Amino acid sequence: MKKLSSMSISSTNKLVRAIWSLVWLMLFRFTPRNFHVWRVFLLRVFGAKLGRRVHVYPSARIWAPWNLEMHDDACLSEFVDCYNVDRITVGEGSTISQYSFLCTASHDYSYKSMPLVTAPIEIGRNVWVTSDVFVAPGVTLGDYCVVTARSSVFRDIPASYIASGNPAVPLKVRNLLS
Repeated sequence: MKKLSSMSISSTNKLVRAIWSLVWLMLFRFTPRNFHVWRVFLLRVFGAKLGRRVHVYPSARIWAPWNLEMHDDACLSEFVDCYNVDRITVGEGSTISQYSFLCTASHDYSYKSMPLVTAPIEIGRNVWVTSDVFVAPGVTLGDYCVVTARSSVFRDIPASYIASGNPAVPLKVRNLLS
């Protein structure tokens, strides 16, 4: 897990997020499911770095498109919550399934003021984050790993492992067939 870094949110950031929220509500959220090209266009206008054939479903929430990078054939499914105060990278061919929550920020409760702390999330190539998974700040999911439904990931998961539980732990190596 990467070290959390403290930060504050600027007025400019808040303004751009307010504009993005309106665009999301009026031009993104209520589009037909298969209008991926349109939603990718809107995300790119707001600074997202997106590869080819990326699928972002209309109910997916992206807090800050400028902190999102998705490689070719990556997918954010229905009702994914992408709370990307810090950078989120989704590798080539990876799928984030419905109702999952990618969270790059928290608060440092050891201080009275509880300052905001952030750390990026990195999701490798051909990863499957199944339904309703929570991924905490600073986590890296290695290439080809699978995180099973309703798991909570607080530590890195090595490449090619199947992980499960709360907290998620690597259970076994994924046997990949051609």
